[in-house]
Amino acid sequence: MLVVTPNTCLDVTTWLGALTPGTVSRATRTVTVAGGKGVNVCRTLRVLRREHRLLGLAPRDDDRLPTLLAAEGCAFVPVPHDGQGRLSLIFLEDDGRATVVNGLGPDPAAWDRDALLPAVEAALVDAPAVACSGSLPPGLPDDTYGRVVELAHARGLEAFVDGSPAVLGAALPFEPDLVSPNLGEAEALLHGRADEAVEETGDDLVDRCVAAARDLHGRGARRAVVTAGSHGAALATSAGAWWLGAARVPVANPIGAGDSFLAGTTDALLSGAPDAEAVRRGMAVAAAAVQHPSGGMLDAALVAPALAALPEAVPA
Repeated sequence: MLVVTPNTCLDVTTWLGALTPGTVSRATRTVTVAGGKGVNVCRTLRVLRREHRLLGLAPRDDDRLPTLLAAEGCAFVPVPHDGQGRLSLIFLEDDGRATVVNGLGPDPAAWDRDALLPAVEAALVDAPAVACSGSLPPGLPDDTYGRVVELAHARGLEAFVDGSPAVLGAALPFEPDLVSPNLGEAEALLHGRADEAVEETGDDLVDRCVAAARDLHGRGARRAVVTAGSHGAALATSAGAWWLGAARVPVANPIGAGDSFLAGTTDALLSGAPDAEAVRRGMAVAAAAVQHPSGGMLDAALVAPALAALPEAVPA
């Protein structure tokens, strides 16, 4: 599968006792790895033994990103840019709280923005499907992922989109085969909601997820999934809508859970799983991923127990 993540980056993760703004903190550990939501998707696909390639931006004068990706066994199609690469700073505290500071990406003048879609089109030649994941760098129009969907459909391929509310909204008229926002992202797009809770709450949570999934499907998504963290997810397609409850697992690191979900779900779809079962598979993969101490990583042995713990999909 081709994974398109224009806004690739370096993830610099720092562990510390507690993060207190306005003070000096001392790290207990710091690790730098290749980053960007699509990188996490590729890591999960590798564990699931699904062939994949990543396409994204890379600085001309800094080989750290391609070197790190190669060390992980990830085939990379770079779109070069000048200047410094994007950074994402992640702070993990002893109590489990995570703080993420995401960089914007390269300046629009630092690269040829017209080169992206032709690179995608060339990479689609031998791909079974394409997944668009993550934010867009400054200067790219919001409908960039929609244009990728258009290129994929012209070749008879399915295209899956996981992007910010504005990018997701611009992709919907192109009828992506799957969208998978969390509830905060979905409601930001559909209702102009300003905040995004990490863990959603409320007695009406299921109804909100189902309503959002139905709305996204009505606006063009062939399959719309709206996730709600440890509570579960709603799925809407032309065949109806379902609620899928989540498995209860110990959480070591929640970073990248949505990316693992996207990888698990799309892998199942490409294997021929029915829609609701594919979403269950994605939820099991995400449940396994959050038990790993490093975000975006996965222990394959934990997927089957998580899948067995998941309830069946319930028509909504």
